[in-house]
Amino acid sequence: MIRPFLASVTRISDLTPDNFSTTALAREHWDTGDYVVGKVLDTRGHLKAIELPRGRMIEVMEDDLVVGAFGRRAATLEAVGDWQSIDDTGEFNALTAAGLFGKVTSMSPFISSPMHLQYQGHVTRNDAKVTMRGSLPQLDIIDFDIPIILIVGTSMSSGKTMSGRVIVHLLSQMGLNVVGTNLTGAARYRDMLSFRDAGASAIYDFVDAGLPSSAVDEAAYRQALPYLLSLIARDKPDVVVAEAGASPLEPYNGAIAKEMIRDNVKFKLLCAQDPYAVVGVQHAFQRSPDLVAGGAANTDAAIALVKKLSGLPALNLMEPASRDQLGAMLRKALDL
Repeated sequence: MIRPFLASVTRISDLTPDNFSTTALAREHWDTGDYVVGKVLDTRGHLKAIELPRGRMIEVMEDDLVVGAFGRRAATLEAVGDWQSIDDTGEFNALTAAGLFGKVTSMSPFISSPMHLQYQGHVTRNDAKVTMRGSLPQLDIIDFDIPIILIVGTSMSSGKTMSGRVIVHLLSQMGLNVVGTNLTGAARYRDMLSFRDAGASAIYDFVDAGLPSSAVDEAAYRQALPYLLSLIARDKPDVVVAEAGASPLEPYNGAIAKEMIRDNVKFKLLCAQDPYAVVGVQHAFQRSPDLVAGGAANTDAAIALVKKLSGLPALNLMEPASRDQLGAMLRKALDL
């Protein structure tokens, strides 16, 4: 018997390779967040890496079994797809290495094709589906009154995670208890692990609230976010560094997240790929960011153009010389 690999979306569950059954279910019983088993098809020319629950990456081979979860991805620079697009063949893709499963409907020509898998069945126990939401422990929803450093971007790959690591490191060096979180995006544990490596005492993301990605209907996200915030509040950190994956204008509920945490945001960093993108986000939201970073601040010329177009300050956070200025801005924002 082939022992399945558990992708990192299973990290909130008690699943092991041996403690569940695989049952093929009729299409009307499929839903977002269902744990399912896929058999790896031809890997030639395709991405074949899977992220395990602790973040380690492995390469799978043909006929290996992988446990992931049905969900949706809508990446501007890579791939778009969802489980509802899976046709009668039962073939689907790993939309992320974390085990976000669905059928690709659109893909950038500049990336390798996502892994192809064949539906084997749902993860079941006692004739019932095992799901992400059903794997969550009971948790009292508590008031969230912790200051947040919010990092948003004009798109994916705009420098948010790198900037977040710098901020986490600076704040932890100030002696603060920092929790890192990702409020929106598509499942991938790697980014949050990098926050922990930078000094965060704990890390959480939407997977910890039972979502394979935050590209769900608004009602489901509004239900999940208080659970995530309560997990964080239970740790009683001094400050939270929160990344909103993708951008608030993409279908990941970034605007809802921003609305629900608005009163706690003390400092807002915008990561952009170029200075003109800064202007677009600035016009889309009522509140301007406190600082711009990412590709739009890679050079002195870019920083000057950001200032000319938007009136906003920008820093190249890759340069150690910028850290003192950033630290001063964070101290002022947090009233330290």
